[in-house]
Amino acid sequence: MTGRLEEKRTLLTATGQGIGRATALAFSTEGAEVWTTDSDATKLAVLAEAVPELHTYALDVLVDKEITDIAADLGAVDVLFNCAGFVHHGTVLETSDQVWDFSFKLNVRSMFKMIQAFLPAMIAGGSGSIVNISSVVGSEKGVPNRFVYGATKGAVVGLTKSVAADYVRQGIRCNAICPATVHTPSWEDRVAASENPEQATRDFLARQPMGRIGTAEEVAALAVYLASDEAAYTTGAVHLVDGGMAM
Repeated sequence: MTGRLEEKRTLLTATGQGIGRATALAFSTEGAEVWTTDSDATKLAVLAEAVPELHTYALDVLVDKEITDIAADLGAVDVLFNCAGFVHHGTVLETSDQVWDFSFKLNVRSMFKMIQAFLPAMIAGGSGSIVNISSVVGSEKGVPNRFVYGATKGAVVGLTKSVAADYVRQGIRCNAICPATVHTPSWEDRVAASENPEQATRDFLARQPMGRIGTAEEVAALAVYLASDEAAYTTGAVHLVDGGMAM
């Protein structure tokens, strides 16, 4: 039995941990040629040791030249998975210009530059799937103390729909995945950094109608579908993986 991503060349950002790592592993399991990237070379090395068939490439998506360099080195890919992101805790009055600029640079501009770098080869080949990680926060609802995060994730949805509309007739599909709270090292770090980690955990659980935190593998399963030919009729769509949070 062949995998759903056989003969597909895929490139993923932020694969060092969490959703990015889980998606890289899922793509590999489904038969894809997987190029994993991250700004943390140590995390990439650990991933490569665990799954030797993965290709690794050190990439800081905040650096334009590194993006153009990897696009020149790799050439055409069938699937681009944009996962890099940052969660800021705070209201509009607690958001500095520096935090605003950094959040938009990492959460939105990096996707813009990655798409801009890899889209021309997709167009030339007549097909391509772009999958962007957004969030239920900002794209579907507001939550307390996620002002700039919500603003950036709402922007990711707008970016996704625009790319989908502009290139649908050239065989390009562009979709967004909007998770709610997912159990990742990043989430664990945010909980640990809170004044009361036990209460923080209860608060996260309280906003999830299913009563549990999602897993990175559950998000990765949807990414596999959107990357595959099974989703050939799907573009410009926002897909929730949120345990009912947006209801």
